[in-house]
Amino acid sequence: MCLGIPGRILEIHDDAGLRMATVDFGGIRREVCLSCTPEADVGSYVIVHVGFAITQVDEAEARRTLDVLRAMAGAVEGELGEPLPAEGPS
Repeated sequence: MCLGIPGRILEIHDDAGLRMATVDFGGIRREVCLSCTPEADVGSYVIVHVGFAITQVDEAEARRTLDVLRAMAGAVEGELGEPLPAEGPS
């Protein structure tokens, strides 16, 4: 199953010419490419699919989506390699 998972951008940096970010998925942090979302900035919430931020969402939508994903046991763990913590995005 492939999911788009919402997360909040913590920091942005350049990696060999690619705009990259550290994104927090409610306690899990991953490196994400921002080439598809050039308008995203630190503090923005993005939907991430296979390592790429594919769109921006507001904080309320990100929280709702993470709540639904937490209710789907195993779905997020399969995508991120570990389960989401019990709390919402920081």
